[in-house]
Amino acid sequence: AVLFSQESGCSYCDVRAESSIRDGISIENGQIEYSNILRDTGIGIRILNDGAWGFYSLSSPKSVEDVKQAVNNAIKNSHGTRKNKINLAESPSFEDRISYPVEIKPNIDEIIKIGMECDKRIQKNQNIIKSQVSITYKSITKYFANTQGSKIKQSYTDVVCDLVATAHESGLTQSVNITEGGRGGIETITKNQDVFEIAESISNKANELLYAKPVKEDKSIIVMNPDFVGLLTHEILGHPSEADRVLGKEMAWAGGAWWAGKLGEKIGSEHLNVFDDPTIPDSLGHYKYDDEGILAKKTNLIEDGVLKGHFQNRETSEIFHVEPTANMRATSYKFMPLIRMACTCIGPGDYNPDEIIKDVKDGYYVSNMKVPSIDMKRYNWSISAQYAQKIENGELTELLRDVIVMGVAPEFFKSIDACGNDFTVRPITNCGKGDPMQSMIMGNGGPTIRGTATIKSVGAN
Repeated sequence: AVLFSQESGCSYCDVRAESSIRDGISIENGQIEYSNILRDTGIGIRILNDGAWGFYSLSSPKSVEDVKQAVNNAIKNSHGTRKNKINLAESPSFEDRISYPVEIKPNIDEIIKIGMECDKRIQKNQNIIKSQVSITYKSITKYFANTQGSKIKQSYTDVVCDLVATAHESGLTQSVNITEGGRGGIETITKNQDVFEIAESISNKANELLYAKPVKEDKSIIVMNPDFVGLLTHEILGHPSEADRVLGKEMAWAGGAWWAGKLGEKIGSEHLNVFDDPTIPDSLGHYKYDDEGILAKKTNLIEDGVLKGHFQNRETSEIFHVEPTANMRATSYKFMPLIRMACTCIGPGDYNPDEIIKDVKDGYYVSNMKVPSIDMKRYNWSISAQYAQKIENGELTELLRDVIVMGVAPEFFKSIDACGNDFTVRPITNCGKGDPMQSMIMGNGGPTIRGTATIKSVGAN
């Protein structure tokens, strides 16, 4: 495909050949709802022809002629009539083979055994009316080649476990959910995280929330746990860092960027440091090369509250006159890659999390991500939490349910006055971007942080 594209006059071509196996189970109240296995192979061909992109994907090509026809189709899709022609930043070529470590290879029998034990532990409380356990694993081999001589093979396995506990009593229903997993084998949920203890904890919390009070609206000091911070980072710091959104070229799914044009400006307090790092092991965003064949590295986005950079591909980095950041990824060979987060996080601070709470006379401790709501530029935001606790004179007191936290991006980030030393990466498994939409997995995270925002109850006006 690469050679044929050159013979056809294309200035650039890259090809991603992929083979994947996906297996998983879903259990509800002790019954296996389904177990499935999906296999897929194919190639995605991206060409640059007369300054315009063309793309074509093909499942299970049977012959060289099939591949040549796919290249011709990609050329036809490019049209070659672009007014502002695309230029690509220079990048080195690589020849490499990487197989990411798997300590305990997943299999369906072991997954069913783990799932059933999690379900049993969730159902232990008498007020639990529904237990849901979903465990999947996906093994992928990707081969990348381009006209500049790169030949890269990467093989990896991801394991993801979703747990939901739903409790009901006296007309009130409360659910608590959690996602665990990472890049690797079964050890990502049984060794790196004890999924059985986590199943018990969400069951207990769903039961406790039946007796909790709804939160009252209050603009106050908010302490956020790392899981909640993971979603905050994802929505309000990660997505606006994508250079295609900064340039206004990707407007689907709240595709703007609130800090467009603000490079070098202070947009947060000196406690705010944000980075993206695909080299963090075990994260769902861990890789050595992205889908443009760029070598992964840590990218600093915000340093001491100052906006320093964005995620860049070879096209946007030529516009910004910077290096590509290795953030181009596609859901599969069927899609063109997009600028995506890998593992975007707020950096840790020096505070012990307990100290962060003890310094608060009157405030709230908010735990665990739920559902985000943001405007087109991700400037005004609200994120619901699974629960919160009142902080009174440095102590955690009553449990609160039906919690939403609301803020204005620069106002909130400038209010951050403490970051903990409990840095944690959380799995994100359903990030949507693009049109047609691509769903992507990644890591997001950070430490316990403290700032000022508005807290209110779900459904309150």
